Amino acid sequence: MIDFYFWPTPNGWKVSIALEEMELPYNVIPVDIGRGAQFEPDFARISPSHRMPAIVDHEPIGGGSPLALAESGAILLYLAEKTGCFLPAGSRRRYEATQWLMWQMSQLGPALGQHGHFALYAEDKIPYAIGRYRRETLRLFKVLDIQLEDKEHICGEYSIVDMACWPWVLTYKSQKIDLGDFPNVRRWYDLLKTRPALRRGYDLFKEFRSKRGSETPDAEARVHLFGAAAQSDTHPG
Repeated sequence: MIDFYFWPTPNGWKVSIALEEMELPYNVIPVDIGRGAQFEPDFARISPSHRMPAIVDHEPIGGGSPLALAESGAILLYLAEKTGCFLPAGSRRRYEATQWLMWQMSQLGPALGQHGHFALYAEDKIPYAIGRYRRETLRLFKVLDIQLEDKEHICGEYSIVDMACWPWVLTYKSQKIDLGDFPNVRRWYDLLKTRPALRRGYDLFKEFRSKRGSETPDAEARVHLFGAAAQSDTHPG
């Protein structure tokens, strides 16, 4: 059994989708990041950087004591190795898939996250920051569109790379990105939506989903999500 520490966000959905696709038994433990649950000492022992998602596998690869693991990309690689599913065999194709997983972790996710923050949630709208991250986001969507030009999935066959990228591309509406400008991404995105396991992973805790910019976080949520308290300390008042 796997204990799955989760809240419905793009990074959380990566792992919930993988668990459903791989048909692994898991026990969901909510981590309400808007109320600071990620900073509780018990969770910090599992995720030292206070980030969700995280897992504890009570039947880890190789046996032994339970394995605690944080960072969504590392979790996806671990689950793929544990099940032998959704990661290409052979070192060459495996490294190519790992390259695209790292691309999502280091580029696509951070760019969309920063654009979403400055465009949707920041109280002070900074044109330079919004413009910078929007340009980078559109550039990365173009990179993905080119990669998908002659492929059904990012690495040819459906893999943890698709599971990692789809939840972030999902935010395109709130971030006002026109998928019509990226027809291969549009085709890929719609294809993945038809997968029942992906839909189950996405629907986990759907009642707690953020409306991605259409709601205003309260003061407590802003502290836990954005460090608003530290920010306010820099201003006289």
